[in-house]
Formats: sequence, structure tokens, C-alpha cells
Amino acid sequence: MSIVVRDVREHELDSVLALNNAAGPAILPLDAAKLRQFYDSAEYFRVAERDGNLSGFLVGFGSEAQHDSSNFAWFRERFPSFFYIDRIVVASRRRGGGVGRALYADVQSYAELRCPQLACEVFLDHGADPALLFHGSFGFREVGQNVMPDVGVRASMLMKELCSYAWVRDTYGDALPEVPWTGQSRRVARAEQRPTGT
Repeated sequence: MSIVVRDVREHELDSVLALNNAAGPAILPLDAAKLRQFYDSAEYFRVAERDGNLSGFLVGFGSEAQHDSSNFAWFRERFPSFFYIDRIVVASRRRGGGVGRALYADVQSYAELRCPQLACEVFLDHGADPALLFHGSFGFREVGQNVMPDVGVRASMLMKELCSYAWVRDTYGDALPEVPWTGQSRRVARAEQRPTGT
């Protein structure tokens, strides 16, 4: 019954795509090209496994990313530094079983070493109370609303202060200790693994 959170693997992208597009109206659909773009560019792209089965995923970007989401742009216009959760999806059969909380705990552990705030949104047009309650219980608060111009969906824009960030920044600056749980960004780790000359 354990939940394991780890980096997504390339061969899992089809399963991730199916999971995303089965999630219903609370999550925007994806096509294979957009998901591939996430795989190639997202700083954070991790999956949750429960009992050996893919049960959810979360995609995130630092505020300096070249990311084309209108909600990301909304946050960037208003806040200088944050980590943005683009989407979290949990398989319907696993909802309420701790998978979402495991993914949020993991992304917060990653983000609070690098950013003062964690940002995300909840769509308000499709019965948002469970999602708003989940985020509120995790310490998020609404900082505004945004109507996404490309799809006409209204979103509650949420932020959470990451209280450990200031201490980590003041103590370590940009040189985090080299211990496994601090984790490099996916892009940095993958760039270091590429053979020279490619």
C-alpha cells in the first residue's frame, strides 16, 4: 500500500497522457506533442506509483521558465519568484487515498529549497469545492482569479508561502548540499547525462 514518488520515465508518457485525458473537466486535455514538451522542458515532472501502478503525476515550472500557460503568465506578472504547479492528476480509483498529498509533499520539498512561494490554480466552473478544500488544507490561499483567454475557464489563483525558503537561501545560497533528497532539476540532471558533442 506504499506510495512511491519518482521522476517520470519516457516510456510512461502514453500512460500519463491517458491519465490526464481521463481526468475530466477539472484538467485541460493534452495531446502527445504538448506532453512531450512538458517532458523536455518541465523542471519537475514526477509520477506517483501505488502498489506498483501509475496512480498520478505532477508537472511544475520555476518562475523563470519559458512556459506558455496563461495562468503561469498571470502569476509572473504579479510575483517575482515562485514555483508553479501546472497540473496534478490522480487516477480516479486512487482519489482520496493519499496520492495527491504525497505528490504535493514532494513538490513542496523540492520548491521550498528554491522559491519563496508555491503557486497553482483551481478551475471554478466545474464543482471546485473538493479541490479548493484540498488546497486550503495544504496552506494555499486565493490571491486572485483569472479567466483563461484561450479556453474561457475561470480559475482561482492560489499561493502558499514556503517558510523554509528564507533559511535555506540564507544558509546555503545557490549551493545546496549534494544529498539525494535535495534533487536537481530534471533539465540540469538530463543535460549532465548527455554525451559531450550532442
